[in-house]
Amino acid sequence: MAHKEWTVDELERLARGFQPACVLLAATELDLFGVMGGEAFTASQAAEKLGSDLRGTTILLDALAALKLLHKAGERYEVPASVANLLTAGRPGNQLAMMQHQANCLRRWARLAEVVKTGRPAPREPSIRGEAADYASFIEAMDNVSGPVAGKIVADLQPLEFRHLLDVGGASGSWTIEFLRANPGARATLFDLPVVLPQAQERLRAAGLLDRVTLAPGDFYVDPLPAGADLAWVSAIVHQNSREQNRELFGRVFAALTSGGQILIRDYLMEASRISPVGGALFAVNMLSATEKGGTFTFDELREDLEHAGFADVKIVRPDDTMHAVMAARKP
Repeated sequence: MAHKEWTVDELERLARGFQPACVLLAATELDLFGVMGGEAFTASQAAEKLGSDLRGTTILLDALAALKLLHKAGERYEVPASVANLLTAGRPGNQLAMMQHQANCLRRWARLAEVVKTGRPAPREPSIRGEAADYASFIEAMDNVSGPVAGKIVADLQPLEFRHLLDVGGASGSWTIEFLRANPGARATLFDLPVVLPQAQERLRAAGLLDRVTLAPGDFYVDPLPAGADLAWVSAIVHQNSREQNRELFGRVFAALTSGGQILIRDYLMEASRISPVGGALFAVNMLSATEKGGTFTFDELREDLEHAGFADVKIVRPDDTMHAVMAARKP
């Protein structure tokens, strides 16, 4: 395969790629689009509402306008309707939480050379919003990713017969909701940290499914998983772990499932070269910066780890180049 011939301009564009991202993410951390959406405003008005420095606010607003994320006429700015819809909390389909989560990722990526040199993840530093708000944004960001596609992916997995779903690390319930909608006679147990469950309870209640779900608090790194399910959903978890940690997790899932039960795993599946899919290679960098031992794995690696835990009939049931690949295995 021929090597790519790089030019100076291409390298410079790649190196400067962080700049627009920093402008956008700073604005979302300040909740600028939500706070200032509606009427046109001046830089002074924005600084007053945001509690920010006037010079800094003016430069940020002009950069946002240059990127077409704001309209500017004279000395007044306005948030475009499409931007307001996407980046204002509470609006259907908004991506504000994901942008705020990406801002936290960016701070870790900025220390990538140090991470590579030391082999340790970047220190976790709270944003200007605070640690609790950062964690809430992370949980909601997972729904930003999963919510729009969960229904289609669950449909792609049909026919899928089960009586009781165990959603391991189920976060705010995006996947539990779609599995239960697809299987009206089934129940579910959503297992996650106690701090997460109130968000799941709220979302499940809004979906009219709370009476079919048991919310079980716990830590899947430490605690046994609730027993009795015949289907376990492990979504976007294995990339947080080393292979040893995944073997331990799969062992807990194996113990919790009924005989003949099935585990479904959603995550990146890397080719043996580990350079494809590209998104998976870059996500491994994200895990390098954020976790002690996480990464992205090949099908063969995950198959070996599932078989080590006792699973059989390991196969890919939904190929995909993104994190929405799904593989399955059964407990004999």
